[in-house]
Amino acid sequence: MKLLRYGPAGEEKPGLLDADGTIRDLSGEVDDVAGSALMPEVLDRLRRIDPTSLPAVEGSPRLGPCVGQVGKFVAIGLNYYDHARETGMEPPKEPIVFSKYTSCIVGPNDDVVLPRGSVKGDWEVELGFVIGKHTKYVSEAEALDHIAGYCVVNDVSEREFQIERSGQWVKGKSCDTFGPTGPWLVTRDEVPDPQNLNLWLDLNGERQQAGSTATMIFPVAHIVSYLSQFMSLQPGDIVCTGTPPGVGLGQKPPRFLKAGDVMRLGIDGLGEQESTVRADA
Repeated sequence: MKLLRYGPAGEEKPGLLDADGTIRDLSGEVDDVAGSALMPEVLDRLRRIDPTSLPAVEGSPRLGPCVGQVGKFVAIGLNYYDHARETGMEPPKEPIVFSKYTSCIVGPNDDVVLPRGSVKGDWEVELGFVIGKHTKYVSEAEALDHIAGYCVVNDVSEREFQIERSGQWVKGKSCDTFGPTGPWLVTRDEVPDPQNLNLWLDLNGERQQAGSTATMIFPVAHIVSYLSQFMSLQPGDIVCTGTPPGVGLGQKPPRFLKAGDVMRLGIDGLGEQESTVRADA
């Protein structure tokens, strides 16, 4: 299934994308694509519904983040060998874990707003996964069973805030709008191998990033198991898993976002995003 949320920001309704690309309203079945609605028994129930029996949504509504009421937004840094090399850093021996505060989450096609003082805004196409049940101390063998589905995430970053202003990465990762997520949450049964997905990002029509999840240092199952040793993960938590090479920071000379830029990005089978960059007033 391709689950989604549609409507004005803060008023999104749950939906499903049918085989013909029509959005179907799920409001009669679940309150939101969030929390307990992502647990296996609920997803199994939704799979049994004939999509054509659900009301069709007219027009082309705004798509919101594909998951609502997110409790934690966890990110993994330097998780592609070639990305680590382009930043001049050694590949990590354990996953680098940081947070993106949930207030950064926006819809897949919403504007990305550079905060006041931003001089080094950057892009990062990433595979995201969403937890589907309580996860604590799980093994790698059982880890994927704890995932509800997968989605596209743009881990937008402000490199000066992140690297040059001291402290933790979080303040360069959590600015408002720095977490476009979606368009869809594609349930786990439709992604048989999360380590065999191509991902890409274009800036103003020019390809910047092109890679494969096959080159991750730490695969998805390892990340789930690893995180679960330090914290419990709950249904609706989002984890983004790192980016392939081609970020602005790694270019020679470095290239950073400016108002008017357009980022278009996607992952095999998980859909595409398109965000216009603007400066905060």
